[in-house]
Amino acid sequence: MSRDEVADFFMPEKSKIAVIVNLRSAGGKTAKRWPEISRILEARLGPFATRATEASGGTEPTRDLLRRGYDYIVAAGGDGTISQVANGFLDHDQPVRPEARLGILPLGTGGDFCRTLKICPKIEDIVETLASGVSLGIDVGKATFCGHDGAPQSRYFINVASFGMGGEVAARCQNAARALGGGAAFFLATFRTFVTYRGKRVRLELDGEKLPGEFLITHVAVGNGEFHGGGMHPCPRAILNDGLLEVTVIDYLRMFELARDIRVLYSEDVYRHPKVHHYRARRVVALADEPVQLELDGEPLGRLPFEATVLPARLNLVVPRTSLLLANKPTQEI
Repeated sequence: MSRDEVADFFMPEKSKIAVIVNLRSAGGKTAKRWPEISRILEARLGPFATRATEASGGTEPTRDLLRRGYDYIVAAGGDGTISQVANGFLDHDQPVRPEARLGILPLGTGGDFCRTLKICPKIEDIVETLASGVSLGIDVGKATFCGHDGAPQSRYFINVASFGMGGEVAARCQNAARALGGGAAFFLATFRTFVTYRGKRVRLELDGEKLPGEFLITHVAVGNGEFHGGGMHPCPRAILNDGLLEVTVIDYLRMFELARDIRVLYSEDVYRHPKVHHYRARRVVALADEPVQLELDGEPLGRLPFEATVLPARLNLVVPRTSLLLANKPTQEI
């Protein structure tokens, strides 16, 4: 399917369906809700296989299910679970099963990718989308970077990759989540980073062209989707199927500036801020002489150097009909 094509109404009764659920999502609340949610799903979708996983364990089960003939995989959990399952759809940059579709059942605390898709939070509406939505071919970002162990790593992302403050928040949030749960951990990690963060110097290259000089940054977001960080809106012009990545660079802001301007930085007017730079590219390279932490789809995975390339129309995503407006949002030339 090309990025401009949308499938007819999806008919799950003709599909072999599996659900990969992170029972620890939403601070463990998903485990308590799952029996009821499972009944609602089966009543609308029919029988399906279930694989329970933790936040970092969805990729290999997804590949295994696809290779065993399942052609509709639903990711049930938070943004991390959705990203892990999406990673399982690809192997060496190509779809494991080209006709397979990914459905999303958002059960986490962040829900940033679902904001881009405008997915309603009500379970009944989400299940109806899974049953009667449409299939949209979306782009996937491929990132290479330095892992925590110092070795080169590679990972796909479908929403946003970021480095600077976002990377530090994600790292602290992961550590705090073990004791506090999702929402409280994110708030605490954001507050601690907010009061201690110091600017990082990075060099950027877009589509083979080096941007002049260095940037002293608060944050850089490389977006296929629009939102991350629990509602921050760094890439409001991102389109999931335009073959491009949005690049938003926020220059270093002192604590009082960040506090003063936080509403603008979290809004769709972010590009109007005088310390925000906006670019588009198919390939993004970021280098630094000091440690700069990064995150992909909300998961802290390593640090710079970082390279991201876009893989056009590489994943079939089941979305509400209203999300088809995404394919028609106005774009501008690079």
